[in-house]
Amino acid sequence: MVSDPVQPLPPSAVVGSLPNWKEPWLAGRRLFWLEQRPWEGGRTTLMSQADGQRQELTPGDWNLRTSLHGFGGAPVAFGRHHAVLVNRTRTGPALWLLNLHGLTPPRQLCRPAVVAMGDGCLHGQGQFWIGVWEQEHQDVLTRVCLRTGASHPLRAEADFCSTPSLSPDGRHLLWLEWDLPAMPWQGSRLWVARLGDDGGLQEPRCLAGGDGDTAAVFQPQWLRDGGLVMASDRSGYWNLQHLAPDHLNSPRPLWRSLLPMDADFGLPQWVAGMSTTAVWEKGLVAAHCRHGCWRLGQLQWSSGSTPRWRVLELPFTEISSLRADGRRAVALAAGPQQSDGLLEVDLVSGHWRHTSTGANPLAADPISTPEVFWFPDHEGRRTHAWLYRPVVSVGLPPLLVRCHGGPTAMARPCFSLETQFWTSRGWAVLDVNYGGSSGFGRAYRQRLDGAWGVVDVEDCTAAARALVAAGRVDPERVAVSGGSAGGFTALGCLSNSDLFRVGACRYGVTDLAALAQDTHRFESGYLESLVGPWPTMGQRYRDRSPLHRVRPGQGPVVLFQGLKDQVVLPEQTERMAAALRQRGVTVEMHRYPEEGHGFRDGGVQQEVLLCTEAFFRKHL
Repeated sequence: MVSDPVQPLPPSAVVGSLPNWKEPWLAGRRLFWLEQRPWEGGRTTLMSQADGQRQELTPGDWNLRTSLHGFGGAPVAFGRHHAVLVNRTRTGPALWLLNLHGLTPPRQLCRPAVVAMGDGCLHGQGQFWIGVWEQEHQDVLTRVCLRTGASHPLRAEADFCSTPSLSPDGRHLLWLEWDLPAMPWQGSRLWVARLGDDGGLQEPRCLAGGDGDTAAVFQPQWLRDGGLVMASDRSGYWNLQHLAPDHLNSPRPLWRSLLPMDADFGLPQWVAGMSTTAVWEKGLVAAHCRHGCWRLGQLQWSSGSTPRWRVLELPFTEISSLRADGRRAVALAAGPQQSDGLLEVDLVSGHWRHTSTGANPLAADPISTPEVFWFPDHEGRRTHAWLYRPVVSVGLPPLLVRCHGGPTAMARPCFSLETQFWTSRGWAVLDVNYGGSSGFGRAYRQRLDGAWGVVDVEDCTAAARALVAAGRVDPERVAVSGGSAGGFTALGCLSNSDLFRVGACRYGVTDLAALAQDTHRFESGYLESLVGPWPTMGQRYRDRSPLHRVRPGQGPVVLFQGLKDQVVLPEQTERMAAALRQRGVTVEMHRYPEEGHGFRDGGVQQEVLLCTEAFFRKHL
């Protein structure tokens, strides 16, 4: 810590003023990415860059969002000369064809009556798009002709499907399937089929998963020689598996483990389009996570040989949305001292370039970097967190415990202006990877099975107690915050322990029974594994719900809720506020009519941060 005066960051410098970049893509000399703009209400547009020149490719009234499975992702599928985009309007999603060279104006292909669509791929010759159409009760793998816009359903055998991928010769299709009550990271199946002359699927076969196999498959993709690679957590970690081309039609596909290690090359598929591996001209480039840190490496192998693995020396601890083309790779990357941005790597020379989303307002000021903090949970198991010390000397600092919006997410050790917002005000910040978090293997992730509302709450409480016991923070000034599932955990911490003196909850789960009955289709069976069968174990649902655990004298709480939220309905937060008031607990509630699950508008983001800090300051 330093004693020199540090100017606290204003909310306007922290959120709402910088774009959020997503899903980069390489095609020839051009780099493409999605840009979500908080200052335009969270609108997402398509950008490109070539020879140092940036260009916006979609009109100003377009919004590229899919809303697939409630969380969205993958609104764009790229081809050699065209892209197919999902443009979300007030009347529903529409599929458009965009000439990447601007030779013709965008053309609408179709506007089907579906809940959502996206997660597509394009035929190599630009003949059709294959993607996911989400209906009210089932996903449908669908083909759309790029010439006529005519659509044709290909397969609707499972509750959900994702990640369609066409073989290099365009003759075969890969995709994933899973059924309720499973989530894709709890058990999924990999399928392949031949594309017939009529464009339909012929001889579909399951290549992995099924028949009682509970392994989860992540990001299957084709290699240049017609072989396959995927990440499977059968070993306890999402490790890479390879299927040679001559085994593609085998009755019992023989998968070979490429690189066994205690690290994850995959992650829970909450949104479409997630990518941690990519094919380049000499093999694979892959991101892997070990002890909560992501790194990038290159993998090469030949038939019968031992794979050669080389980790690239890069200053980044977060790597996502990895893509490659020829000898180049691109990803979203951040590090302890590097903010989010686009990472471009020459995979032959090793040269790289990182472009941040905007100027760093703390370029000349001290920053707080993450420190590893291991602590024993309530059962004595080693549990992980990241600690950020305040950058000003204030004696024993107040502590903000942050509960990530999991349950299977992870706290990442990256430079964050929001973290610096707190540390520049004298706070210590603790990001807890409570049991259930990803990035530490399947067993760590499964600690939360049947124990949501117990393990997560106990872990966050134990982490705070460990810091207090070590004399590193002020025990009279401990706050807790979280959004969505993290909001559920934060509310649980407040009702569970007097250690937490104040809290903030953004669109948090408050009533598990209501969630089980009213939530969207994607998560409609998730609580069976997190809590237990509904309604058989109804009492457990009630006992673990923050709505029914409010106790007089617990810490005050500020609540934030979007009124268009389809994941956690606004009624949950309204009832929570009423229950707190009924028991004499101080509560403040903020409602946002145009926001859903996760706030996109920059003005709203700034207001939430400002109100949270003011509420904490008032009550501490």
